[in-house]
Amino acid sequence: MTKPASPPPTRERERDRAFASAPATEATAEPPVESPWARAMELALEEADAAARDGDVPVGAVLVPPTLEVAGAIRGRNLREFAQDPTAHAEIVALRGAAELVRRWRLDGWTCVVTLEPCPMCAGALVNARVGRIVFGCRDPKAGAVRSLFEITSDPRLNHRLDVVEGVLAEPCAERLKRFFAERRREGKK
Repeated sequence: MTKPASPPPTRERERDRAFASAPATEATAEPPVESPWARAMELALEEADAAARDGDVPVGAVLVPPTLEVAGAIRGRNLREFAQDPTAHAEIVALRGAAELVRRWRLDGWTCVVTLEPCPMCAGALVNARVGRIVFGCRDPKAGAVRSLFEITSDPRLNHRLDVVEGVLAEPCAERLKRFFAERRREGKK
């Protein structure tokens, strides 16, 4: 009996392999979660830090183009306080930048890498922009709309669904949020 041929690699697997830029490390008990996205998440964390310096909740996002070149990623960070705009979430800022760059609202094949699980508004915007994948660091138990409270990006009733990768650099993502809100509480701010 002959063994059936393995299925050809999917486009997503090929992209993930092409995106992997980190050198191989020794095997450990628990390998890093989705290390191919770590560099993009580091850029999103830089944006989160910039948001915190501006007095905004430290959430950062990058939109990685279909070529998976991190150098071509469009950055965004929370600007709600800075811009006094309730829609200026990191993902929305990055989506606007990417759409302006390619002069199209459809962002087929792009990947959104964000430090915090998107809220309903942002998850809906990612679906409407036809983004191919969402990669997020930590879950948002109060407003998460990808896995925690809702599953907007994978809802079969909608006309588009995204691949979901969660947990990339989750600890540093969560730590920035914890530190930010602890400082706000100490200062007596909401």
